[in-house]
Amino acid sequence: MATILSVSGSPSATSRTARLLRHLDERLVAQGHDVIPLDVRTLPAEALLGADFTHAAIVRATALFEQADGVVIGTPVYKAAYSGLLKSLLDLLPQYALAGKTVLPLATGGSVAHVLAIDYALRPVLASMGAAHITPGWFTLDKDITVGEDGTLTVAPGPAEALAQVTDQFSTALGSRTALLGAA
Repeated sequence: MATILSVSGSPSATSRTARLLRHLDERLVAQGHDVIPLDVRTLPAEALLGADFTHAAIVRATALFEQADGVVIGTPVYKAAYSGLLKSLLDLLPQYALAGKTVLPLATGGSVAHVLAIDYALRPVLASMGAAHITPGWFTLDKDITVGEDGTLTVAPGPAEALAQVTDQFSTALGSRTALLGAA
């Protein structure tokens, strides 16, 4: 069906955000999509912080955005906004890196006080980068995400249902858009 780039903006190797994204990636793969995971934390810090547009890892990341039909952006919320790590990558991408793309914004955080971070911090940046369609996103509380000793992820029932719904809406929007572009 479509190629999806699943981007985690978390700086943590044991991130709930990244684990949640990989969990949702499985749902998208089951729906027939090709999903490419990208953990921004694996990109070289010197390239991100030094704004090295020509670094091979940044060039590869930029190419992944170009190739994708849709993008899932996940971030932990710090100080009522998306992570600085995610910002450092978005700043290095071309101005219209999301042109023609369907985008699903997701966030995790410790307090419901940050629930509007998607709409007031992340969504405007995604729109400014030319996203063709930004589907409704979802904020998940850290306490609703549990990682078992074996690494399995469990999401509390209410948030799990909401995440499934926004993921399915993204998949449907992406499928419709891909079909339209294929017919053109």
